[in-house]
Amino acid sequence: MFAADVASRALGIELVEAAAGAAVARMRVTGAMVNGHRIAHGGYLFLLADTAFALACNSYGPVTVAAGGDIVFVRSAREGDVLLAQAAERLRYGRSGIYDVTVTRDDGVVIAEFRGRSRTVNGV
Repeated sequence: MFAADVASRALGIELVEAAAGAAVARMRVTGAMVNGHRIAHGGYLFLLADTAFALACNSYGPVTVAAGGDIVFVRSAREGDVLLAQAAERLRYGRSGIYDVTVTRDDGVVIAEFRGRSRTVNGV
């Protein structure tokens, strides 16, 4: 799935590791990703977390999409920061799932917390 994810790859997001129900993705904040306050735009942080979430919930094989997602921004990220998004499955039930993603700087400081809800579908 990640090989076909043009949006994530175009932003330089890398898959660091993947396992059943889990994934780690990495992204460097570029100058094009900062807002008028010179901090990372929240949309890019959401996209990184959403990518890790997608990798984790699709790790079992069947096509799985987001049914919803929420994010809490804890700290700002700045141009040049390397961010890691660590996704972990919390619960799968029927065709649905709940996943948590923690976005940190590479020094371990938490930037954001994301919770995603997934749904397995019969194709896209």
